[in-house]
This record gives sequence, C-alpha cells and structure tokens, in this order.
Amino acid sequence: MNATTALFFGTTALLLAGPVPGLLARAAWPHRNPRAALVLWQAVALAAVLSAFSCGLAIAARLLAPGADGRPTTGPLEEIAALGLPLWLTYVVVFALTVLVGARLTYSMLRVAVRTRRRRSRHRMLVDLLDRRDSGAAVRHHPHVRILDTADPLAYCLPGLRHRVVLSEGTLDNLDDDELRAILRHEHSHLRARHDLILEAFTAVYEAFPRLVRSGSALGSVKLLVEMLADDSAVRVTGPTPLARALVACAGAHTPTGALAVGGPTTVIRVQRLSGPGPHLGVSLAAYTAAAAILVVPTIAVAVPWLVELSLLLGL
Repeated sequence: MNATTALFFGTTALLLAGPVPGLLARAAWPHRNPRAALVLWQAVALAAVLSAFSCGLAIAARLLAPGADGRPTTGPLEEIAALGLPLWLTYVVVFALTVLVGARLTYSMLRVAVRTRRRRSRHRMLVDLLDRRDSGAAVRHHPHVRILDTADPLAYCLPGLRHRVVLSEGTLDNLDDDELRAILRHEHSHLRARHDLILEAFTAVYEAFPRLVRSGSALGSVKLLVEMLADDSAVRVTGPTPLARALVACAGAHTPTGALAVGGPTTVIRVQRLSGPGPHLGVSLAAYTAAAAILVVPTIAVAVPWLVELSLLLGL
C-alpha cells in the first residue's frame, strides 16, 4: 500500500459518492432498462463504500509502515519525520474521515432499520384494527390485504415478515377487475423482491456520507426504478392500459413513510414509460458489465495486497 493507492481509492470514493450518481440520475436509458440500472446503482453505492474504507486502510498502512513480516515497524507519530508534518496531517485527517464514514454508515444502517420497522409495525397494527376486508369481495381471498374505509383511491404495501397490502374503499369502487389485479401484482412484486431492503441500504449510505460529497439523486433514482420494476411485473399480467389507469387513479394518494405506494409524484413519468419500447439488450449488457467492473476492479486492487500482508502477519 502506498500514497498512490490511497489517492486512487479516495478519489474513486468521492467520484462515486457525488458526480457519478448525478450523471447517472440524468441519463434517460435507466427508464427503459430499470433492472440493469438498479444493479449499476447498487454497484456504484457499494464501490463508493469499499473505496472509502480502502483509502483509510491504505493510509493506515502508510502510518504504521508494515515490515516484511506484516507487523507495524513504527507508530503513527513516528512517521512525522519521515512524511513531513503537512503530509502526515493530511493522512490523519483523511483517515479520521474514513473512520467517521464507517461509524456513520453503521449507525445509519441500524437507525434506518429500527426507525422503519417501528413505523411499519405501528401502521400494521392500525390497518389491522381498521380493516374492512369483509366489504371487499374481490380481494377477500388474500389474507394479507387490508381495506380502509376511505373514499380516496389509495394502494400501498407494508413490507416485512408480516407484510400487508393496503387498499381503500375508493380503490375498490373506482377500479375495475383488471386494474385491481394490476395494483395487487405491483404491490406483490415489491414484497417478493424485497425492494424495501434496497431502499433502506441507499438511505443509510446517503445519510452516512458527509453532506458536501453525497448526492440525493441516488436515493430518488432508486425509488423510481423499483417502482418501474413493479410496474413491469404488473404489465406482464394485465397489460399496460389497466395499470396506467390504476396509476392515474391513485396518483394523488397520501401514504405513510416506510410504505411502497402505487401512486406518487412519479406517476406521470411511469405512465408515459408504459407506451415506450422495452429494455434494450445492448444497453442492459453494458450496464451489467460496468457494474461488474466497478465492483471487481477496486475489490481486487485492495484485496490482493492486503491478503499478502495478512499472510505475512500470520506466517502463512
């Protein structure tokens, strides 16, 4: 590990945390290839985290100067004379920022997980108490469906081990059978694919990075992509027209935080997309290749040197 390695990983982490998500969020091809785009988004987020940690590890190696046996040959303070005070302070500051990001990421993951599950648990209890499923003959055979007594069309799901799909009386009154099937298929797709876990991970990464370098475009884009994937699942069952009508009907619904709703502010984009062409094989292949490269190259670059030093330290 040397200064070039630390600089490479530090620069990579900054690029993947800010400018790259901004460019990817402005691209048009993800709307046509949501699955490939979601894989690429996950690769970018994971590579940003790995690169930040790798930068810290490379700097730690410079400060401790491992010898031929892998053991430190000096203390961090003793490297001031060798590196010079300005460079030493730079290393210490960057290493401290890396540790801070790691601590914030761990804290954010725990906080987001606990906060989200508490909200869903409380809301699940409420919809179970207010359930009017006896009045919904069309969905009575779905044990996890709950119906609320409100005239506004709404539909959302509460993911988890005891998941729920929540509909309203207004949804049942205003949607025909095909539109209702599209809604249910959309929500079941969220539950089956556990899109909520993807959103939790991106929320935690977003909150972990410092405000100056993080990009909110990643979280917003991933939210849109998981909705598009659920839309595609519904289209395969009912076709685009029933789903489009259902999306428009539920567009103005207000749903609780932590739920995955059919409607929302992205309805217009999603409805327009339904009349467009399907995924482009070449673009999807390029996105999957880029995702693999983004993950594999930094991982190999840091894994090989550290495995060598670990083998020396353990005497293997």
